Amino acid sequence: MANLQVKGIDDGLYEQLKRLATAENRSVSQEIIFLVKAHLSLQKVLRSTPSPAEVLLQLSGSWEDPRQADEIVTEIRNARKNSKRLAGGL
Repeated sequence: MANLQVKGIDDGLYEQLKRLATAENRSVSQEIIFLVKAHLSLQKVLRSTPSPAEVLLQLSGSWEDPRQADEIVTEIRNARKNSKRLAGGL
């Protein structure tokens, strides 16, 4: 197993890590390994999730339809159902 030494860590950050490790019943080293693994797995998930721009580009062109606009509108209107629930107004 590899060893890692971290130099120049802020005292406040180290105290925060110690408190967190104590609360989780871990050593500081175990807590740091846990946090690094959690961070790396989260980054992997975030990298595999497409950005909104990528989703938009994937959808590009998917709405093309050979029918004319009036045909599409007629189909939509015919698919609608009137609700008698509000026939008398609000």
